[in-house]
Amino acid sequence: MNKLELLYAKLVFKTDTEKRMAISRKIASLLRNNFTLMDALNRIEMIESHNGRKPNEPFAIAMRDIQQNLERGMTFAQATADWVPSDETLLLTSGNVSSLLVSLENIGHVVGGINRIKRAMWSAIAYPLFLFVLTVAIIIMVGLYLVPPLAEAAGSSVVWRGTAASLVWISGFAGKYWHIIAGGFFVLIILIWLSLPVWTGKLRTLFDKLPPWNTYKLQMSVGWLMSLSAMVASGVSVPDAMRLLADYSNRYLSNILEETLRYIANGENLGNALASTGKNFPSEEIIGDLVIYADMNDFDKNLSQIANDYMEESVRKMENISSVLNSIGIILVSLIIGWVVMGTFQMQEQITSVLM
Repeated sequence: MNKLELLYAKLVFKTDTEKRMAISRKIASLLRNNFTLMDALNRIEMIESHNGRKPNEPFAIAMRDIQQNLERGMTFAQATADWVPSDETLLLTSGNVSSLLVSLENIGHVVGGINRIKRAMWSAIAYPLFLFVLTVAIIIMVGLYLVPPLAEAAGSSVVWRGTAASLVWISGFAGKYWHIIAGGFFVLIILIWLSLPVWTGKLRTLFDKLPPWNTYKLQMSVGWLMSLSAMVASGVSVPDAMRLLADYSNRYLSNILEETLRYIANGENLGNALASTGKNFPSEEIIGDLVIYADMNDFDKNLSQIANDYMEESVRKMENISSVLNSIGIILVSLIIGWVVMGTFQMQEQITSVLM
């Protein structure tokens, strides 16, 4: 096996989440049936390599490399660090407190929930974005190909009125500056996209109420809450779990967690600390629940239930946001098409009246 095959195997293993979770479930199942970890990895390696006939299959390479790392004295979290996303490594690290079996079960649950909310987010954003791009494209196409021939046929003798006047003016502007409009539109999309994981501060808190920032906030808050519940269930204290999550998170989430940790250090429970940040993260309702349950017995079980309920609620919110944005996009495209049709008819009528 050369370095290129190893890099390709790592890429496949990291990106094929569904199969990676299937492997995780197989390891958990074998451990549950009293197999040792090395035996479990060896059996899966034999399956993935087709009993050794295809030793360079990516998942077979992964199993062998993880076994070799374990033989060098690494923990399972260390042995898999180069093979899985950092959030999964974090959950495996937390599992060292109790058992690897609990960690693997947590990973399947958390990753499944996060992937579900990610799919809901993409569904909420993708089609509305397509409609907005289509709207800009329609305006540019009208300015380049529809209005100029009509305006040229009319000559300079026609004084445009009504919808025709607005169509001629906007089309002239779009036809002249279409490259600036198109470029500016895509730059704006890129800037918004780049702002999602890094923008922080009071102004970001206000924008978190608007799409697409509100959908991103939902995705991040669900992932955080599910990861926190899994770590607490594995025996990690809330402050330690919050610290680990803050260290492994992007700037947006880390900023929220760091501020929350400062309030926790001052003696506030998790719910009160989140409320004190003023960022309304994850939501007022969840903060209220955490204020109630944070000082009660069986907090780990209550936290897990809160996380599961919040995921279901967030998926429904994503669907509602998607429905609203889709409706706005369809109405916008319909209005633009209606405006173009009406303006074109008025241009033809005004040209005919001048020629007659």
